[in-house]
Amino acid sequence: MMETFSFNTDTHGHNEWRTSMNNKSEESYVYNSNTLQLESLNVSGGSRYAAFVSILLSYVFIVVANVGVAVLVFLDRSLHQPMYLLLCSLSANDLFGNSVVLPRMLLDVLRPPAAHLIGYYECVLQAFIVHMFSTTCHTVLMAMAFDRYVAIGNPRRYSAIMTNRMVTKQTAGAWGAALILVGILLGLTVRLSRCRTFMRSLYCNNASLFLLSCENVFINNVYGLAFTGGLFTASIGSMVVTYTKITVVCLTSKSATLNRKALKTCTTHLLVYLIMCLSGLIIIILQRFPQYAEEKKVAAVLFHIVPGALNPVIYGMQSKEIQKYFSRMFYSNKVLMSP
Repeated sequence: MMETFSFNTDTHGHNEWRTSMNNKSEESYVYNSNTLQLESLNVSGGSRYAAFVSILLSYVFIVVANVGVAVLVFLDRSLHQPMYLLLCSLSANDLFGNSVVLPRMLLDVLRPPAAHLIGYYECVLQAFIVHMFSTTCHTVLMAMAFDRYVAIGNPRRYSAIMTNRMVTKQTAGAWGAALILVGILLGLTVRLSRCRTFMRSLYCNNASLFLLSCENVFINNVYGLAFTGGLFTASIGSMVVTYTKITVVCLTSKSATLNRKALKTCTTHLLVYLIMCLSGLIIIILQRFPQYAEEKKVAAVLFHIVPGALNPVIYGMQSKEIQKYFSRMFYSNKVLMSP
């Protein structure tokens, strides 16, 4: 923020100007402070409470929907299939990521900007979980793409290939790869000293953290770009290869049943993937336009809310097994309530 100074000719005025400059310097450069300040949404008055209610309802829905999917898969033996076990992993990731970001954001909406303070190590932990969330979204969906290809491209050997052991390996690989990649990402940032305390983000992330440093962050930028580029290349590449092979199978097959199954299951998976990519792409695009700073903040909130809320809904609406479970439950309740 720009400050204006009055250049008085008297000694008292000169001292005031010098003190103001010193205070400004101290505010701009605070070395290795353990307290950081986050940005805030530009809301006030009634808008503040509207934002609070919207985020709260979204978070409650995310928790209920994703916990509901996990409990449903656990209770119903007919859902103990690779696709639904991987869906549980996706639901766990959505809960994991949103539960670290949204509750704190709810508190910050009601507090003045000056009170949006967070400890450095808490911020590092939040940044770690935020990046784990976004990375695991990609890796789990890549595992689900492989599952869909085997189910459609080689249905006779599906049970032999997609065993419980294979699903366990895929899940461990998806989370393990994210853990290693994000661990290196944040490890490179933690090594830096800090000379600033204000973070240009609603919640902690790697870029906002290493920009607090006055040191050379060339290595951080190189690894960050390589990490993001490699992840998107692997993610998009796996989707292109998988869906190309599935398309070939459908075009060469004369089975209408197989084609309907492929259309239904692949549309669901592809829709979830596109929603995730679009949510992240909007943030990346808005970062290039400083005049859309407030829009970028809203996009950052939606990046967590939209996929986490829509994933269980999309799979729930498209899954016959889940629909049958709710139908049976509804029918049983209807019978019990009837005289």
